Amino acid sequence: MPDTANLAADPNSVATAAEAPPVDPGMEADGLPSPRRWWAATAVWLAIGMTVLDSSIANVALPTIAREFGAAPAESIWIVNAYQLAIVVALLPLASLGEILGYRRVYQAGLVLFTIASLTCCFSHSMPMLTAARTIQGLGAAGVMSVNGALVRFIYPQSKLGQGIGLNAMVVSASAAIGPTVAAGILALGPWPWLFAINIPIGIAALAVGWRTLPENPLSGRRFDWPSALLNALTFGLVISGIDVLTRTRARLLGALEVVFGVLAGFVLVRRELGRVGPLVPIDLLRNRLFALSVVTSVVSFSAQMLAFVALPFHFENTLHYDQVTTGLLLTPWPAAVGVASPLAGWLSDRMSTAVLCAIGLVVFSAGLALLAAMPAAAGTFDVGWRMALCGAGFGLFQSPNNRMMLTSAPRERAGAAGGVLGTARLTGQTLGAVLTAIFFHLLGGPGEVVGLWVSAAFAAIAAAVSLSRTAVRAPATA
Repeated sequence: MPDTANLAADPNSVATAAEAPPVDPGMEADGLPSPRRWWAATAVWLAIGMTVLDSSIANVALPTIAREFGAAPAESIWIVNAYQLAIVVALLPLASLGEILGYRRVYQAGLVLFTIASLTCCFSHSMPMLTAARTIQGLGAAGVMSVNGALVRFIYPQSKLGQGIGLNAMVVSASAAIGPTVAAGILALGPWPWLFAINIPIGIAALAVGWRTLPENPLSGRRFDWPSALLNALTFGLVISGIDVLTRTRARLLGALEVVFGVLAGFVLVRRELGRVGPLVPIDLLRNRLFALSVVTSVVSFSAQMLAFVALPFHFENTLHYDQVTTGLLLTPWPAAVGVASPLAGWLSDRMSTAVLCAIGLVVFSAGLALLAAMPAAAGTFDVGWRMALCGAGFGLFQSPNNRMMLTSAPRERAGAAGGVLGTARLTGQTLGAVLTAIFFHLLGGPGEVVGLWVSAAFAAIAAAVSLSRTAVRAPATA
């Protein structure tokens, strides 16, 4: 029986024994028991699969939506940009909120917001309305993505954490791979609003499955830092928007001013966060060399990935002279190979050195990129396909183990912050890669495609070296 006398005598107690909430097994135990573990994992898969799928199918629909609203291509791109920008701005604040309110609550709120915003997208009758709905969708997606890694850490036991992260990566890759095909099929059968309507039953299903199965987590007890959240939004929002203006428009002064003010906001943010307990920007985690090196590996690797993703379609069409349909098919082996390699990599990361496994994957990734860059103009579809699959296999071997190391090198009570950094590192790397490709195209014209691929291969090799350097770092206790 509980010691009710001590509870009554303690003036700081806020609940009697009868009022104390039941302890969730996911809070203290090493993962959830089966079959609850698999139901909780299914809820996470449905949510992250939906958010990734939504991003890729919206890309395919841009020309159709622009024609219906009579919008210019530059204006229609904000259907995608608004979604991505909202995710980047909200990731770290929502990860911090997950530590304060609970990961499952942030996940559920994000899922509800995403589903309602999807319904709003369906009934949007103008480009501004659709862009606003996509922004709200992005905030909902950030709610899911910010706590996804933290939830996985509480769902799976430590011995199977790599497997869980690998399965998540497989779901993400599969969603990205089938996105264009799903979009084409939907547009062949009905109007573009159906692309967003598909989210509604998936969102409801994810909520229903996760409602009783997702684990609780110990709460931090601190207050949400609103000034830091605002500075974070200004930093990422102004820098990314400024880079976009600099690379895609002639308003160079405006873009430069946005970047400068964004950097200044970031400087103020970092100064504010120094020395704080559980800071919104997890500087405490970045002092951990193992965590910091994992973040650097992630940023550089995703830069290499995006450099190639942007350059390859132009290379296939302009240099190898493939049509749009063939180009789309040739891009498929990469995410398909990631989907195959990720669960294997997750399983291996529970059994061997993560730093070495990541380095092996990145060396394979770099070799595949170099082979694509050196490919002759007369290369056939098979020659392209196996090189793309090699890139995907290498990236799949790297991604899951690196995510595992980022999550496990942080204390368990800071799993939310680690998950937020995981997503921020990915998006930062992808933004850097896209900007570098735009610069190469602007300065070099056509040859910029091949230069981008060679630089991508070099980035992957650098990431392999950074990953291997982690073998000399002693892992901290994270219990």
